[in-house]
Amino acid sequence: MSQFLMRPPLGVVEPITDLLHGVMVVDQYRWLEGQEAPRTRAWLAQQSRYARSYLDVIPGRTVIRQRVRELLDVETCDSIHISGDRYIFCRRAKGEEQASIFLRDGSSGEERLLLDPKARGTGACTAVKPLLLSPDGTLLLYEVKEGGERMGTFEILKVRNGETLPDVLPRGFLRGFAFAVDGRGFYYVHEGADAQTARHRAAFWHAFGTSFGADEQIFVAGEGTSILLQLISGQHQLGFLVYRFLDKMYTDFHLWSLDNNVFPETLIENADYMFGPLLLQDKRVLAITNREAPNFRIIEVRSRRGAQPEFVDLVPTCDSRIQSWIATQNRIFVCYTREATAEVVIFDSYGKRLGRLPNEECDTVRLVGGSFERDEVFLERESFTKPVATYRYSCQDGNLKLWANRRIPFDSRHYGHTRVWFTSKDGTQIPMFLVGRHDVLSRGLQPVIMTSYGGYGVSMLPGFSAFVAFVLERGCLFALPCIRGGSEFGTAWHDAAKRRNRQVAFDDFLCAAEWLIETRRTVPRKLAIFGGSNSGLLVGAAMTQRPDLFRAVVCMVPMMDMLRYHLFDNAHFWKEELGTADDREDFVALAGYSPYHQVRDGVTYPATMIVSGDADQNCNPMHARKMTARLQAANSSKYPIILDYRHSRGHSPVLPLSERVEDLTDRMAFLCDQLELQV
Repeated sequence: MSQFLMRPPLGVVEPITDLLHGVMVVDQYRWLEGQEAPRTRAWLAQQSRYARSYLDVIPGRTVIRQRVRELLDVETCDSIHISGDRYIFCRRAKGEEQASIFLRDGSSGEERLLLDPKARGTGACTAVKPLLLSPDGTLLLYEVKEGGERMGTFEILKVRNGETLPDVLPRGFLRGFAFAVDGRGFYYVHEGADAQTARHRAAFWHAFGTSFGADEQIFVAGEGTSILLQLISGQHQLGFLVYRFLDKMYTDFHLWSLDNNVFPETLIENADYMFGPLLLQDKRVLAITNREAPNFRIIEVRSRRGAQPEFVDLVPTCDSRIQSWIATQNRIFVCYTREATAEVVIFDSYGKRLGRLPNEECDTVRLVGGSFERDEVFLERESFTKPVATYRYSCQDGNLKLWANRRIPFDSRHYGHTRVWFTSKDGTQIPMFLVGRHDVLSRGLQPVIMTSYGGYGVSMLPGFSAFVAFVLERGCLFALPCIRGGSEFGTAWHDAAKRRNRQVAFDDFLCAAEWLIETRRTVPRKLAIFGGSNSGLLVGAAMTQRPDLFRAVVCMVPMMDMLRYHLFDNAHFWKEELGTADDREDFVALAGYSPYHQVRDGVTYPATMIVSGDADQNCNPMHARKMTARLQAANSSKYPIILDYRHSRGHSPVLPLSERVEDLTDRMAFLCDQLELQV
């Protein structure tokens, strides 16, 4: 391990005490919530110098960077959209900082460059992404992002000549968009970054070439941050989906026919269940819902004058959870998770089962694109050792053809995986994937890198990661427990660790670490954990509850202050998943595990690398700043607590290649140093 003698730049302690449900809660670093405050910026500059004084001198860094670049600098292809016989997608060529948007006429036609972000002249952090083609395929809606921010700017391109129209929706959130069939304009719901308009929830009609100030307001949901309005597009009708976040989430759905000027018909009102509609070209309304179906079902919604609409089952619920679905011209493709594996089943448009898509054992499959105009679908397949490959499936000939493949220089022949089971704190049996070189899988003690997610029903399935590939090459074992909070075993698996039961996910994760140690796969000084976003919360809770189990922690764009998370950005939307400190029972659960509040003075904490940046509008960077300050002040170990912070970094994975190479180099250098891996 490299020598690290520099003391951290400790932040000023300014305790603020809140009385929450009769409990005194002390917040020592609330001043770090002020992102643009001069002393916050000064503290961040000190933290950056401190982190670089360690990371830049780690032995073997040049070799690490070279291998990281080889893993990341490969051609990529994604974000596929179809209109008629036209295919639009993103492709990043080897050596390019960002992906460009391309057009292909026909599934095997020649490709034409439509939009290169370099041509904008705004720097390598500018990224573009296609969102929607007009019905006649002549116009393309695309998003422009700067760095990792969630907000974007939304522009329209003439596909024929590459001209950008002057009708630009400014920086903000686009909650729905539909081109008019006659080509005169578009319908949209947009929440601007401007605070004066961001609270107004309405849908508008915009005619091309006119001022946005003159746009006609066609639907109003209300005012305030507790309301979310989404526009659902269809060729002959529009849907207005209104979410109201009160004691729980309630949903309304209104359907508006574009063939007449009749006021929108209310189909769903005050629904306390999930309802996700899709408007077909023949005016049918399909939807996915968990009403009377914990693992979800797909229904047709049939309007009945003066009565509640009829829900007709097309794809009934079963013992496996529906993760995603796509409707095409005459087919419905449904992706299920079955015991930590994924499969895609094909139905006709009225629910008759026709078969399933071919898939190799242990591959994870995801539906990524389709069109109402033809019966074809795009999907991605990957595994722990095979990078993402994109396939096109045509119902006409039943063939699954390779569309694009990431040719990452990683020899999968030397690696394998197995699945084991361990017992959690409450006696539940939890599965865990172990991945490594064949010799590593069969031997005893070795370094182990572990992660999981444990929330929002997100299943942890086999997938390729440059992060994991790098440590596998250095003789590490990668461990992926399928902890509760995901939906590997249906919605009940998710509910078991939801809201006030969140500690269950942390218990599962900690028991996985204990099992690895008890079975002599590793020892605490050789065990590292990593995670980002909700997984960042997971590793933050794990390292504060059991710091003795781990040698190193990489915690990326996390939530750490769970008593105040809901006060920032739009995080209050996560109330049903996490609860908030405004509720007494939620407060008890949150205070019991909130990583920031569970840090204890004088404890020997593992080496910790916290990653965040100014542009994060999902997990506000105040979490990372406050947690770093608290850990640095409390830590009694000799191990570093560093903050890797960048202005452009956020929650969206759109940073340029050069920054991604440097970021992953830092994380790999940190782990190699702390676990004493051979570079």
